Amino acid sequence: MKVFVLGTGGWGIALAMLLHQNGHEVTSWTYLQEECDLLHRERCNEKLLPGVVIPEGIEITTDMSGAAKADLVVLAVPSFAVASTAEQLAKIVPPHTVIVNVGKGLDSKHGYCRFSETISNAMNGSNPVVALTGPTHAEEVARGIPTAIVAASESRAAAELTQAAFMNDTNFRVYTSSDIIGCELGGAFKNIIALGAGISDGLGLGDNSKAAFMTRGLTEIARLGIKLGAKQETFAGLSGVGDLIVTCCSMHSRNRRAGILIGKGATAQEAMKEVGATVEGYYATEAGYHLAQQQGVSMPITEAMYAVLYGGMPAQEAIKHLLNRPRRGEHEEVWVH
Repeated sequence: MKVFVLGTGGWGIALAMLLHQNGHEVTSWTYLQEECDLLHRERCNEKLLPGVVIPEGIEITTDMSGAAKADLVVLAVPSFAVASTAEQLAKIVPPHTVIVNVGKGLDSKHGYCRFSETISNAMNGSNPVVALTGPTHAEEVARGIPTAIVAASESRAAAELTQAAFMNDTNFRVYTSSDIIGCELGGAFKNIIALGAGISDGLGLGDNSKAAFMTRGLTEIARLGIKLGAKQETFAGLSGVGDLIVTCCSMHSRNRRAGILIGKGATAQEAMKEVGATVEGYYATEAGYHLAQQQGVSMPITEAMYAVLYGGMPAQEAIKHLLNRPRRGEHEEVWVH
């Protein structure tokens, strides 16, 4: 199978290596000629994937036209570049070619829609879109550490094609799902909670605080997801609680690392600069806050994170606001059948 991977960040490179390992003909694309030359010369990205060597069999290019001949196109660009990259692809990729998006977030420039909607709109609905999402660190996938993930799509054929392309019997297991809404929202909003979990760590709070933050965070993610048509059980799966655990508890997580710095007194901008790579949770917080407001859904943790990141509220004050909310039962009517 010919696979064209757009994006040469850590995740894009890790997935290109996995696809090459699985026997596919893989091309990786970057829009930066300087980065292309560096990867050709060094066959590694020491900043993002230290010690990982990119196989010679993976072609690296700045020419997007090769996507026209691909059996599968993988979009592994930062969230702010998804829409513009999809618009370029629409001029190149023929109808019916499956587009796999592996980024996580919401499109703030187009009404805070999900990225599968952004891509589908750019492609005029002519191409099936798959969200490949779940508890995955690029650093571990690139080293062949056993991993499980979900390929979600409205098209069963597209999800199963993606499953066949990425799955192997040694280190990468792929499940399929028809609930692309729930899978995408879980992947987007877990970054908000991971930033907050990092702030908790940076403040020196304990395991109790972090566990409460993660659990109640998942509750409000599910609340919004169900309002938007997601399935409740999705949030108990790999793209929900699975992704939340790995992102909130690992130092591989850029969102958690940025949160730790904020908890220790850095501004959001200072924290992101020090982390040195895209902190998706920062952008997801703005999108999540406005989407919840649009839908009339209560998301107190997301609102608190928005106040800290965009309103300058001290983290300790935000914690007080959360703890001083009115009494209520744990299980809300949305969970009752």
